[in-house]
Amino acid sequence: MTRILALDFETASYAADSACALGLALIEDGRIVAEDAFLIRPPEPEFVFTYIHGLRWADVVDAPTFDQAWPRLQSWLERADWLAAHNASFDRGVLRACCATYRLASVDTPFICTVQVARKVWDIYPTKLPLVCNALDIPLRHHDAASDASACAQIVVRALAAGWQP
Repeated sequence: MTRILALDFETASYAADSACALGLALIEDGRIVAEDAFLIRPPEPEFVFTYIHGLRWADVVDAPTFDQAWPRLQSWLERADWLAAHNASFDRGVLRACCATYRLASVDTPFICTVQVARKVWDIYPTKLPLVCNALDIPLRHHDAASDASACAQIVVRALAAGWQP
């Protein structure tokens, strides 16, 4: 059984370690079996991207820091053979930067990029998440971490059903 964990980070600022929200969706045997999402308090109170995701320092001030949230995330990571994200280099970078900032073990699980999957399986261009979701009729509240992770997982599920393999 292949298990793929779709994830989506939202960040507060240009700093890669400024994760302020995380969405997760676990795929087993070609279907989504579990989802989760939570807020994270970034190391600094600067919020540059409120206009994108709507989150402010006041929303996360009482949330756990990344290292405090790590056990919750780690339990999901331990169940995954692959990680998936739309524009995986961004989410991989956020994960690595947060782990480095808090001196946590790096995550070596390989990433699947659903941008590349959408191009390869359905020849979708451009491949911004809302456009891919529109083409595949997947509901999306863009830049809501839970919705983005769920949409990414649904892209993977549909690709698997179409014969794509990681």
